Amino acid sequence: QVQLVESGGGLVQAGGSLRLSCAASGTIFRINVMGWYRQAPGKQRELVASVASTGTTNYADSVKGRCTLSRDIAKNTVYLQMDSLKLEDTAVYYCNGIISDYSDVYRRPRDYWGQGTQVTVSS
Repeated sequence: QVQLVESGGGLVQAGGSLRLSCAASGTIFRINVMGWYRQAPGKQRELVASVASTGTTNYADSVKGRCTLSRDIAKNTVYLQMDSLKLEDTAVYYCNGIISDYSDVYRRPRDYWGQGTQVTVSS
């Protein structure tokens, strides 16, 4: 079993910053991709940023230049630093991992999700 545990959400004023963390734990064989998605009320879940095992990062256009995704490989943890936050960044943020784990004899990568953390940006 693999678990993703998030932390760091909260209430912040527009223009402020927040740092989200997501730690993967359990019977991890390989982390292929880790990243963050978000879902605002009435909208579909969308990718915010992700990092592949190669270190290649991918950002949504809406957050480029304002968000930085980093990782601590030894800790199986990713961090999303969000600066210059806007009202439209308000959403529930979900950590996502495409992870192979030891409990699958074929080590097939599966999608794992965290429980979500609320980010609210106020004016």
